[in-house]
Amino acid sequence: MRLFRKRPATENGRRLYAACVQQARTPSLYAELATPDTIEGRFEHYSLHVIFILDRLVRQGDEAAEVSQGLFDAYVRALDDTLREMGVGDLSVGRKMRRIGEALYGRLRNYEAAFNGEEGADSLETLLARTVYEGVADPPVAGMAAYVQTQRAHLASLELRDMLEGAVTWAQP
Repeated sequence: MRLFRKRPATENGRRLYAACVQQARTPSLYAELATPDTIEGRFEHYSLHVIFILDRLVRQGDEAAEVSQGLFDAYVRALDDTLREMGVGDLSVGRKMRRIGEALYGRLRNYEAAFNGEEGADSLETLLARTVYEGVADPPVAGMAAYVQTQRAHLASLELRDMLEGAVTWAQP
């Protein structure tokens, strides 16, 4: 029976992804911070919240790496399901998922560089303008940057053990 039992890290990653989705759907992110309520805008918010958790778990040991992988797998699986629900054909899903994966990895690298203030990296505000607010005239980038920093600080204050067990709380926007 152990063969068919789900791994705790996988389940905990799914719980973290569910928490990311719930937070990314917070109405004030769209109303007050003017995130476009579009497929692209929602993708950016889901991705950003997943990045928050991955950023918190990075370099925290083997168990954190397994939970991070579970989170990433849940994220990818949800995107795949969404594409199929939108009517994307089986032959096209692979190509689209590859582009989405490349976009997420690019965002991960860019956000990490912005968070760490790496030389030559875009500032957090520039990065948010290019991703979350692409095509939006006069977006409230400073407000979104403050939200990002608040969430990162809040997540850093949480007990790692709780996160590894799939429990996360968010700072209120």
